[in-house]
Amino acid sequence: MIYLALFYTFFKIGLFGFGGGYGIISLIQYEVVASHKWMTSAEFTNIIAISQMTPGPIGINSATYCGYTTLYNETGSMLMGILGSLTATFALVLPSFILMIIVSKLFLKYMESNVVQSIFLGLRPAIVGLMAAATLLLCNSENFNSLDVSPWHFWISVFIFIATVIGVKLKHINPIRMLAYAAFAGLLLLY
Repeated sequence: MIYLALFYTFFKIGLFGFGGGYGIISLIQYEVVASHKWMTSAEFTNIIAISQMTPGPIGINSATYCGYTTLYNETGSMLMGILGSLTATFALVLPSFILMIIVSKLFLKYMESNVVQSIFLGLRPAIVGLMAAATLLLCNSENFNSLDVSPWHFWISVFIFIATVIGVKLKHINPIRMLAYAAFAGLLLLY
């Protein structure tokens, strides 16, 4: 039964998740943390961090890790976790595969149509909104600590966040290099 729920959930995310991997993070978090309570917010935050570090699209990586974690938490079996990761990944990719076959045929035929151009014009702000929602959902106490509990860690986290934004957007520093700097700063916080 959990496999059907997992398949349906990630199929639905794959069907309605526009804007790429970062755009569907908020949908995945809502479904697996808030709606189904398959994992905690801290587990989901760790999954996002791992998904960003591993090669491949973040949305598919997140689905794979969420499927594994969900089934592993439910059964305690690594084999069931692997089947969960395959189920979630397949379910997330399947709608895109089907839609791309249909849309590519129709898009080539109606590419210059005003209706198609208007649809794309309407989708652009929605995609930006989904990406902003994903960013805001990750601005929580697991990532920035709490100002009441540990003001030092909170302000260091805020500083790392601001320095990364400035480094990547204004100074055009390679994002991989910024990740290395942030990891080094996190190591310094241990001591």
